[in-house]
Amino acid sequence: MPQHVWFWIGILLLSAGAGLLYDAIFKNGIPLVAAIYGFCTGACALTLERGTLMPGLQARLRRLPTFLYVPIAELAYVGMITLGHAIGGVVVWSTGLSPEPFAEAVIPSLRVLVYALAVSALLVFVVRMRDLIGAEIFVNLLVGRYHKPVEEERIFLFVDVVGSTAYAETHGALKAQAFLSTVFAALAEPVRRCQGSTDDFIGDMALITWPMARGLQDARCVACVFAIRDGLAREAAAWEERFGTVPEIRAALHGGPVVTAEVGVDRHKIAYFGDAVNVTARLEALCRTLDAPVLISGDLLAKLPRMPEGIRARSLGEHAVRGRDRCLAVTALERGARLREVAPPNPAGDRQRARV
Repeated sequence: MPQHVWFWIGILLLSAGAGLLYDAIFKNGIPLVAAIYGFCTGACALTLERGTLMPGLQARLRRLPTFLYVPIAELAYVGMITLGHAIGGVVVWSTGLSPEPFAEAVIPSLRVLVYALAVSALLVFVVRMRDLIGAEIFVNLLVGRYHKPVEEERIFLFVDVVGSTAYAETHGALKAQAFLSTVFAALAEPVRRCQGSTDDFIGDMALITWPMARGLQDARCVACVFAIRDGLAREAAAWEERFGTVPEIRAALHGGPVVTAEVGVDRHKIAYFGDAVNVTARLEALCRTLDAPVLISGDLLAKLPRMPEGIRARSLGEHAVRGRDRCLAVTALERGARLREVAPPNPAGDRQRARV
């Protein structure tokens, strides 16, 4: 099961646990009923927070001045808590779990509202922190997985937004930042669907990573690249209307052994040390030289069990990469009828000494 699904299951279980805590504090005497109320209330609050219910409401609220955002957001959460409590009340009343009259079962008391608002604020804080630093990084920092350096194999995907500098020169820095932020937001769903982790944004580039086994399974790392490209192309009209252009990306895929460690004192983050990260960056630079929007190293390509349907691999020979003693076999990934088409490198004819 994808990691983000486990996260949401955990949040809902915490909501049920908050209901049990309420029962223990106020001695209601029916733990199961309290857990059902907590679960339903937490689920409704989270649907508002994630934009599942009333899509776009959160985005509109966040554009308000702070003095308006805070009270309106609180009112919205009071509404969702009331709805969740009502749903829970219908469940416990219809199943006979609660002896209370229907009206008392579905209408929350002031004490319930205050308690639910406090718990919701805590859960929303956890969700926002997870969104701020990334789901996988959040969990790893929470459990302290990388307090001590760990050797592991990972796949890295560098996604670069083409022409962002020229866009900034034409439209100004603020418009360019809004453009980049929207592009990076569009990456989130394909990355989540392919079970990757967006670890960092560096200028106009996003760094996405997978543990090696997870990224190779079903060629998720490759599928992610084309899911991003397809998503941008699908919304071309909306991009043109809002920004006057449709974003294009360059992408490079490589994988190998790295040392992963938690670094920092005042601000902690997960960092990767090793040749694999540097080679991915050099490979992304080769996208410009070779005029190929998506490149994958021969090392990673050889480990893939298969290509996603409709994607073919075209060998571009071997290239010398700065900081690496031996040449790197480079392959372009493209949409095509054939699933895989890779010619073995020809040392005499294909080897190029391009330095990047």
